[in-house]
This record gives sequence, C-alpha cells and structure tokens, in this order.
Amino acid sequence: MLEAVAILAAGLAAWTINTIVGSGTLITFPVLLAFGYSPVVANVSNTVGLAPGTVSGAVGYRRELRGQRERVLRLGAASVVGSLTGAILLLVIPGSAFKAIVPGFIGAALVLVLVQPKLARLVAARREPISAHAGLSAILAVFACGIYGGYFGAAQGVLVLAVLGIAVHDQLQRLNGLKNALTTLVNIVAALVFVAAAHVAWTPALLISAGSIVGCQLGAHVGRRLPEGLLRAVIIAVGLAAMVKLLAG
Repeated sequence: MLEAVAILAAGLAAWTINTIVGSGTLITFPVLLAFGYSPVVANVSNTVGLAPGTVSGAVGYRRELRGQRERVLRLGAASVVGSLTGAILLLVIPGSAFKAIVPGFIGAALVLVLVQPKLARLVAARREPISAHAGLSAILAVFACGIYGGYFGAAQGVLVLAVLGIAVHDQLQRLNGLKNALTTLVNIVAALVFVAAAHVAWTPALLISAGSIVGCQLGAHVGRRLPEGLLRAVIIAVGLAAMVKLLAG
C-alpha cells in the first residue's frame, strides 16, 4: 500500500511539475528505482505510465498549433522515427549498459533543468519573422531529440524547446505548443513499442498514469502558484538521489 501511494503521488507530482518546468520523469523514475525495479523496467513502465499525460498536455495547446500543420507533419515524422529508434535501442542494448549510461543522462537532464529559464528567455527574445517551414537542421535536431526521448527522455521537453527556439523562427507560445505535440508523439511511439515488446510493470505504470492525469489539472490550477525555484530544487534533489543509487548499485 505504501509503495502504491508513493508511486501514485510521484505520478501526480511529475505532471504538476511538468506543467510548470518540465522534467517530471526525474521524479517518477527515481521512485521506481527506490522500490527495487531495475533501471530498464523502471524506464519502460515510467514511459508507458506518463504517455496519457503527454496527450492531455498537447490537447491543451491545440490553439497554439493553428497554422503549423506543415511543421507538425515534417518534425512529427522525425520525432516518430527518432523515438522508434531510441525505443528499439533500449530493448537491444544490454540492461547493464543502460544502467551505466543513465547517470550521465540524468546529470545532463539536471543541467537542462537548471538552465531552462535562460533558454526560455533566449527563445522569447527572438523577434525574427514567423517561418512557415522547418529546415533540415531542425528536422535532424528533432530526430536526435526523438532518439533521446525514446531511449530515456528526462528533460526531453526542455531540450526540444531549446532546439526549436534555435532552428525555427516563431513566438514562444507557438513553439511550446509544437514542442508538446512532438514530445507527445515520441512518448506514444515509445510506449507502444514497450507495450508490444518489453516487460512493463503494469501496477506502477497504471498508478503513474492515474497520477499524471490528476497532476495535469493540479498543475494548471495550483502548480503555477508554486515557486519555480522550489520545484527545480525538488527535481534536482530527486535526480541526484537517483544518480547516487545507480552509481552505488
């Protein structure tokens, strides 16, 4: 019962935090590790559990996607292929390699969380005319982000928004809507691959899913009143704990 409550609370906290600063995976993934799930099973189950929340987040930004059909199609295709590649890599690369690689990914994700406010300001400061197309550089960068998202995905949204801010000229809110659409595609594709071909711990996955659905609403109504600095501190503390556990194990 304690484990179930903790995992449900982690899912809720993850999507409350995702609404504001992103990187909710850095909450749920360490909680699954703490309850004894292997890194690969924890990652797979976390991805499956958080997928419904990503859909809800993308739907919430549908207004910002108006006029971006061509971008969504071109960059969405790159995200789907990248996610499929990353998810397959997770399944074929030995679990020991994933365990060795993930502390570095978590460390990189924590750095992204720290610099995210500055990245957002840089993106918002761009005043170039709106571009109707996403160039080859944007497609390749989004493809790389998709591989990362399909393989692990912590702070994927921060990374994608930074890439879009550099490679695509548009307003921040429109880029944020595009980012939500792309990360949703990545998460759904990876989740489908894992459901079909990996071992999913369904109890924690469903608990995270339930928590994420509530967390989306909580983040929208309550979470924005919480200090972003406090939320970032929670993410960093939990992420560091996960790194220590993985390195010690």
